[in-house]
Amino acid sequence: MTATSATTLVLAGTGKTGRRVVSGLRARDMPVRVGSRSAEPPFDWQDDSTWEPALRGMGSAYVAFYPDAAFPGAASAVGSFAELAVACGVRHLVLLADRGAAEAERCEQAVRDSGAEWTIVRAGFITQNFSEGFLVELVRAGVVALPAGDVAEPFTDAEDIADVTVAALTEDGHSGRIHDVTGPRLLTFADAVDEMARVTRREVRYLPVTPEQFVSSLTRRGVPAEYATQLTSLMVEVFDGRRATMTDTVERVLGRPPRDFTEYARKTAATGIWDAHPEPCGEA
Repeated sequence: MTATSATTLVLAGTGKTGRRVVSGLRARDMPVRVGSRSAEPPFDWQDDSTWEPALRGMGSAYVAFYPDAAFPGAASAVGSFAELAVACGVRHLVLLADRGAAEAERCEQAVRDSGAEWTIVRAGFITQNFSEGFLVELVRAGVVALPAGDVAEPFTDAEDIADVTVAALTEDGHSGRIHDVTGPRLLTFADAVDEMARVTRREVRYLPVTPEQFVSSLTRRGVPAEYATQLTSLMVEVFDGRRATMTDTVERVLGRPPRDFTEYARKTAATGIWDAHPEPCGEA
């Protein structure tokens, strides 16, 4: 695909990767439409009547499914969206997919079958989950309890995912390619939590728990039971060692090394987001 100035629709445009893709495209003076429920026109994965208005006039799209491309039903929705996008004149789709997840692989196939030019950007555990999602509460509390055992993971920075995506959307040579994005080294969750403890100079520890314990901990914090169960099932599926490999994608696509977890931890700690917060009165 030849880079053009056609407008790009960025789904989940206010999320961890989407907002960084928006910033990266705007930094290159590329026109962008943010796809979110609060945008105008709004976009909602759960309301397909919002899809066509958001797609009108778009030349390309970054397809990030909410809540996750590995969740049940994602492939059906992504396939329907991709077909509609092609019918609306969208030429290039860049899909964010989970490394090693069966439903995400079905999402990939749906995009390939759509008739659009396509690029797949695969990523595993996104480093910013520790600071831009529910895990931030666990870091603040000092115990990061996850059903991940001692599996190793090449923690992937959202900035790297976004930079690879922006390259795919704006440069030649990415159509029909799968970009498997990883960090530069393997860490266990215990390793990652130890690094966060070191840079915050606080006691923070990793606690491996059973899937049942994890679901229970999520629902106690107000997470809907269905979402908690699906998230836990996904973690059990992929945290079995299948993603304990690294790639040279960032170096090859961007000409620089991927961001290291230590750099992320140091910069994030400096913002104060992981500082312990006192519990509100009346709450356990």
